[in-house]
Amino acid sequence: MQLNFDNRFIAELPGDPVVGPQARQVEGALWSSVAPTPVAAPRVLAWSPEVAALLGLQAEDIAEPRFAQVFGGNALAPGMAPFATNYGGHQFGHWAGQLGDGRAISLGEAIAVDGRRQELQLKGAGPTPYSRFADGRAVLRSSIREFLCSEAMAHLGVPTTRALCLIGTGDAVIRDMFYDGHAAPEPGAIVCRVAPSFLRFGHFELPAARGDVALLRRLVDFTIARDFPELDGPAGEARDAAWFAQVCTRTAELMAHWMRVGFVHGVMNTDNLSILGLTIDYGPYGWIDDFDPDWTPNTTDRQGRRYRYGWQPQVAFWNLSRLAGALSPLFADPAPLQAGLQAYADAFAACERRDTAAKLGLAHYTPADAALMADLRALLHAAEVDMTLFFRELGEHAPGPQALEALRETFYDAAKFELHAATFTDWLTRYAARCAQDGDEAARRARMRAVNPRYVLRN
Repeated sequence: MQLNFDNRFIAELPGDPVVGPQARQVEGALWSSVAPTPVAAPRVLAWSPEVAALLGLQAEDIAEPRFAQVFGGNALAPGMAPFATNYGGHQFGHWAGQLGDGRAISLGEAIAVDGRRQELQLKGAGPTPYSRFADGRAVLRSSIREFLCSEAMAHLGVPTTRALCLIGTGDAVIRDMFYDGHAAPEPGAIVCRVAPSFLRFGHFELPAARGDVALLRRLVDFTIARDFPELDGPAGEARDAAWFAQVCTRTAELMAHWMRVGFVHGVMNTDNLSILGLTIDYGPYGWIDDFDPDWTPNTTDRQGRRYRYGWQPQVAFWNLSRLAGALSPLFADPAPLQAGLQAYADAFAACERRDTAAKLGLAHYTPADAALMADLRALLHAAEVDMTLFFRELGEHAPGPQALEALRETFYDAAKFELHAATFTDWLTRYAARCAQDGDEAARRARMRAVNPRYVLRN
């Protein structure tokens, strides 16, 4: 197993002088040196051939006993220098102070076969200085969910962190699965996550909240140089503003993809949003079944529903506003930051127009298409129709009222199918007239198949 590391993050940014996993407040540093805690019997349960190939690994590398030892946290390969990072965040709308990598330990930054940098991070590798009172471990059920969703999202065309492998640890982890006071042992596991960077909004918020503008300045300069090299030029407000605007537009693109496929993250705290615009931290995520903009998979958010499906674009804007506030000490005037936030709104609106046309299989967007899609969403909600099944089935049949019978199977309630059949017939008539303006049925179906998932992960 040959991996080449170039660990710029810990080489160029200040680290914690204290080594080890003991819980502590870490000031003036962006990372802490901490090794994974060994496990009893690591074994490979699953791995991604695509991600392995990206890193230059072959099937025989995965089969080596040493692979499970390294990615189970029992050994280090040459060049690895494990660390956990220090960040804060707003959780459910409230500042939470220092958070950090509580159960994730990065092994280092590997140079992939395409020459790009990929950080390898073990989730569930044991306690870090940021674990507080937790054990830093992960259970198999949540680790399977993270592994599967990382790769599923990539194949749905959604920007995301990836997963190299899933390792069973051979250890039991005590968890209260239903939060009802009945904790019990569960099989432990570790996921190796892979991304060019795991930097989050919260990495920038914490030094700003502490008044450490010098550390904030260093982090921004480093991030632009390493992760946004196309912007790397003379330091100054113009460069920083261009960077923030790009963070905003990438986040808008991400939100549009989530809405396109029906994905609900569930915990959109500022410490769970990637500075690169990637989906990060697969916790209580889900996909909407019957089309319900108010649905959330997070049971702890069922009352307020802050992170519900239909509200995700607004939450992203709110989070970007918190990031703008953190960056404000670097700007003499707030106008560039306000321009970045406007760039988010403009980019998301453009993505919505693009995805409206694509999901309906239209060759191009027209202003009237917004009403066509809005009316369809209202119908899907009222009739409790499965969003994934509906759009996929809609693309498999010629548009028009005759398609209604084929769409019956996308309804959860037969009575609601009968109740809303006439309204759906009217909509299908309008849709057929709109598709007739394009005139290419084969192209319509191809466009719809390209953006409307056939399969999604369901709880």
